[in-house]
Amino acid sequence: MMKALDQIFVKVYDVAIFIILLTASSNLFGQTQLYIKHRDYNFSPIEKKIQTWVDSSYYSGASIIVSQKDKIIYEKYFGNYNKETQVFIASAGKWLAAATIASVVEKTNLSWDDKVNKWLPEFKDVKGEATLRQLFSHTSGFPDYQPKDSVTDNYQTLEESVKHIVNLPAEAEPGSTFHYGGLAMQVAGRMAELATGKDFETIFQENIAIPLEMKNTHFVPVDDSGGHSPMLGGGAKSTLHDYAHFLEMISHDGIYKGKPILSAASVAEMQSDQIRDAKVANHEYVERVRAEKHNGIYGLGEWREELDAKGNVVLISSPSWAGAYPWIDKTTNTYGFFLTHVNVAKANKDGFSSFYNSPVLPIMVRDVYKNAALPKEVKTAFVEVGNAKLYYEELGKGEPLIFIHGHSFDHSEWDPQFFEFAKKYRVIRYDCRGYGYSDMPKEGESFLHAEDLLKIMDYLKIKKVHLVGLSMGGFIATDFLALHQDRLLSATMASGDIFPVSGPSEPWTKEQLAIRRAEIEKIKKAGIMNQKWEWLNGLMHKGGTNLEAIRRPVWDMIYKWDQWQPLHAEPRLVLGNDVIHLLKGQKITVPVMVLTGEADKNNRNKLLECVPAAKQVIVPNAGHVSNVENPEAFNQLVFEFLKNNKK
Repeated sequence: MMKALDQIFVKVYDVAIFIILLTASSNLFGQTQLYIKHRDYNFSPIEKKIQTWVDSSYYSGASIIVSQKDKIIYEKYFGNYNKETQVFIASAGKWLAAATIASVVEKTNLSWDDKVNKWLPEFKDVKGEATLRQLFSHTSGFPDYQPKDSVTDNYQTLEESVKHIVNLPAEAEPGSTFHYGGLAMQVAGRMAELATGKDFETIFQENIAIPLEMKNTHFVPVDDSGGHSPMLGGGAKSTLHDYAHFLEMISHDGIYKGKPILSAASVAEMQSDQIRDAKVANHEYVERVRAEKHNGIYGLGEWREELDAKGNVVLISSPSWAGAYPWIDKTTNTYGFFLTHVNVAKANKDGFSSFYNSPVLPIMVRDVYKNAALPKEVKTAFVEVGNAKLYYEELGKGEPLIFIHGHSFDHSEWDPQFFEFAKKYRVIRYDCRGYGYSDMPKEGESFLHAEDLLKIMDYLKIKKVHLVGLSMGGFIATDFLALHQDRLLSATMASGDIFPVSGPSEPWTKEQLAIRRAEIEKIKKAGIMNQKWEWLNGLMHKGGTNLEAIRRPVWDMIYKWDQWQPLHAEPRLVLGNDVIHLLKGQKITVPVMVLTGEADKNNRNKLLECVPAAKQVIVPNAGHVSNVENPEAFNQLVFEFLKNNKK
């Protein structure tokens, strides 16, 4: 029997490690294909995310489609959107425009390396030296947009559009700098018109839209608002299924339903690094949404969000300021499209950026596949804890062991521990209220994370448990120790200390609430994504030699985080300073270990003062997120502690 169990856990562990490695950072592991499916796909977290955006009035509606291996596995409509809804897709049109130009390059004597002045000799300054590929990769040196005091760019032809560009001053030498914008693409479109003798809309319809059955996608006619010129980089209209047809073609290297639309060489050229030696500024889009810095961020009309170890693109996109977001994820054989159009006034008021929020969707889709691939031995469910449901996962047999994640993280923080410890223990990991798949708190509604944990234990009929928590999870474990040490076998607080904040004994005062409201407005004014980026930078401030390797998996958790806590007057959910007298007022007999990353070993720890019998152990070559940064050492230290305190 034990031998059979060991074989099961080896199998589970191998599958789990494969999932962890693949999802942690796809650019480290190439174009490995995802996974063996064990469960039904569950898109409810994505549905919840989009519905929250709609409920917040950032969008009047939205729709999303996800296809894996040419099979639609998810399609959903929100608000006032339906299958026929057609909206301006802003910069998502850049991808369509690039494909249109590529079709002209294939069929005429136009070349990606042609200079502007070959086709438009009126460009007599340095702008005329820019090449077609530079025009479509934001490296041409052209200004991004028309000056604010210029004529409104709502004209109906590219010929007229170019007349308003020719005399604008260049901003840089061609090929020297990457600067995201759309004006240069107008010139590229005009070059394609001259090469074919046709207007751009006709070229698009004949070469792309009609063959792809995109009956409701157009660049013209345009409305009378600025920026719709017909603007190749931002003026197209489309529908959910129309754009999905385009993504299907690109994902098949130019083939749509057996018919060639573009050559594989053209698709490869569009996806290849076009930045070359151009300078890329810090904190560009890819660095912002993927927390990784590389220079080859753009192809032709599309972002190269993720690369494999050889520099080949594995996640491609064309995000828009309005929220529309198409992507192809080669790690999952998936393409998807999120169609929407932002309510600018409401989004600006709340500091919400469609451009930076929509790109979380492919990461959440990867989670869908990851969860579907969990071995059948893993139990997944929700626990009712009064007025909220908390998500948990369970695996293994033996003494119970519960992992509690840190602030802004979720249960996936424990990927390096969950399957490993399940070989010897009955392991549970869960999402605290306000994180991951669990329900959100409500302002003014008091509860304690430690009491939620107690309800989980009661539901699972766990009398006594080993607790392992990191950061916020460590604070929760400390609270549980102070309140319910009779329910503990042991407690491990990683990066654990006394959380120096007011506890439930000090309710919010009116003055404090006023200050808190002002802080929230300040976060919104700066843009709520800035708070996430600052939080990531704080976590990555110091650590061991493996610190940068964990930047991406840490960021993915923060990126998915709903950010309820910094945007509300959060109730007293941990005991904070209240825990001090509770700990000092009783004899702690439960074995307690405080795991401290080596980078923090010189910091004063108040928890050790409150629990003199606690054992502090240093996790070598690690910082605050020690269980992810150095999982081997972390696991070894916890295993040893549990073994020495086995009941």
